[in-house]
Amino acid sequence: MRRVDPVQRQRLIEIIRSLADRISEAELNGWLGEAEGLQVSLEAASKKPTSLDRAATRSTARIADLGIPQVRNREGTS
Repeated sequence: MRRVDPVQRQRLIEIIRSLADRISEAELNGWLGEAEGLQVSLEAASKKPTSLDRAATRSTARIADLGIPQVRNREGTS
């Protein structure tokens, strides 16, 4: 799953609304396969604002202790 840029949140909301409108249009026209495909996209897009909110509350800067590097001598080399 790709991460959404927080700046694009409003655009994501517009996409979700547009998908809902397109589903309604497809159902009115009897395009059931199209409506089903759009529904899958809508479900995936609807989860993204929640994950975006969760990511924003987590600290983006984390420190990882990698330890002190150790230099190993190779056997058989001069």
